[in-house]
Amino acid sequence: MHSRNHCYYDKSGVFLILTGTDTFSDAVETREKDRNMRVHIGTDHAGFAEKEELVKWLKSQGYEVVDHGALTFDSEDDYPGFCIACAQGVVEDPGSLGIVIGGSGNGEQMAANLVDGIRAALVWNPEVASLARLHNDANVISLGARQHSIAEMQELTKVFLETKFSGEARHARRIAQMRDFEAARK
Repeated sequence: MHSRNHCYYDKSGVFLILTGTDTFSDAVETREKDRNMRVHIGTDHAGFAEKEELVKWLKSQGYEVVDHGALTFDSEDDYPGFCIACAQGVVEDPGSLGIVIGGSGNGEQMAANLVDGIRAALVWNPEVASLARLHNDANVISLGARQHSIAEMQELTKVFLETKFSGEARHARRIAQMRDFEAARK
């Protein structure tokens, strides 16, 4: 049996994908509970200004934010350390999620994915942000500061933070296969 997903924007402008058994009221109730979630964030100079804006916005939305840097603008800094620190923060803080930001988001996603237990997804539209959580249980998103306005980055972040993993067997099985590979490398 195949369940259909229903995609739409709610009255506050949040992009939702509801699976077969979800209801709109379930989604709203779940989202409200998650407002106390911690969000880890990291970037280099390429996303510094956008990170500062996202941190303010996230706090205004009720999220607790852990900033892994850069804490000051330095045009010569490098993203791997900030993104790896953000990813490690997510792994060490069960129930939290993370955001890494760079020029394109590509290198930042790669750096975050070096940390065991991280499933970082490069997102570029609301559907991809939602599917990263719904199907892949992504725990970090990567955003390209040179690709998106701050308003677009807020929308992508909101969708990511408010979407739940579907828990469907086929998706859980695939995630387990990745975890098994990760464990075998040790």
